[in-house]
Amino acid sequence: MTLAILAIIGGFILLVWSADRFVEGAAATAKYAGMPPLLIGMVVVGFGTSAPEMVVSAMAALDNNPDLALGNAIGSNIVNIGLILGLTAIIAPIIVQSDIVRKEIPLLLLIGLLLGYFLWDGALTRFEAVLLLVGFFALIGWSIYSAMKGKGDALEGEMEQELVNHAMPIKKAIFWLIFGLVVLIISSRILVWGAVSIAQALGVSDLIIGLTIIALGTSLPELAASIIAVRKGEHDIAIGNVVGSNMFNILAVIGIAGIISPMTNLTGEVLSRDWLVMMGMTVVLLVMAYGFRKTGRINRLEGAGLLLAFCAYNLWLVSSVIA
Repeated sequence: MTLAILAIIGGFILLVWSADRFVEGAAATAKYAGMPPLLIGMVVVGFGTSAPEMVVSAMAALDNNPDLALGNAIGSNIVNIGLILGLTAIIAPIIVQSDIVRKEIPLLLLIGLLLGYFLWDGALTRFEAVLLLVGFFALIGWSIYSAMKGKGDALEGEMEQELVNHAMPIKKAIFWLIFGLVVLIISSRILVWGAVSIAQALGVSDLIIGLTIIALGTSLPELAASIIAVRKGEHDIAIGNVVGSNMFNILAVIGIAGIISPMTNLTGEVLSRDWLVMMGMTVVLLVMAYGFRKTGRINRLEGAGLLLAFCAYNLWLVSSVIA
């Protein structure tokens, strides 16, 4: 048990560090490749901050733990909205000015509904997982199109400033891109082993471990990125990072894991509890951030509400384990 706990702590530390290096290296490399700043913000950074979830869920699926992979993805989305946006908004109210972000939130809601439809029968087949992955590539295509058409968007200006602040030579950028990915994979393997070992020792399901410990750990890069962004006044990066990550989690993270190991005999709580909480938070985010007839905004009181909802959900999970 002690070794498993050390594996989780060490895995988390390496995961957060390597994810940060990977994202910075990927963004700088994309800039040298001539990719527009807006596209880097929408695709490269969004994909990079979801890399921990992707690698951890893929490792879990390879180890024949699909429930851990699914719990990681759904739990990360709940963490992203409830904990990360809630805490970020308490630190500094989030103002949503980007038209692209405003378009992404309803799209996130539709993607979540699609996942619910696939999980309705208590399983996720390999074919359904392939459809999710196809949706992921369609999302990338839409992001490229939006970036090409979104000149002057508020997110573009914020991303340009970030690229200037984190400029690095091309060789250094490529090094961190590759080395960050390697360490990311290694740390994910260590983390999954530790989490599964503890789950087996305590008799807790892989799903619960994925929804709690693993979801929180793999979402730490988004937490750091959003808090730093909002303190700099880069509100659209803060919320765009979360929305993009949530879409990638459903389409790519669950899609990849489901292709590796189809998910069968899922517990009813996945749909009646976890998916419903994720969708409820997504709807609340849409209402808060979309800004019907005015600028979207998540104020401190609303942020506190999101954080309380996140805490209540986790108490619900803990009570279900104790019971």
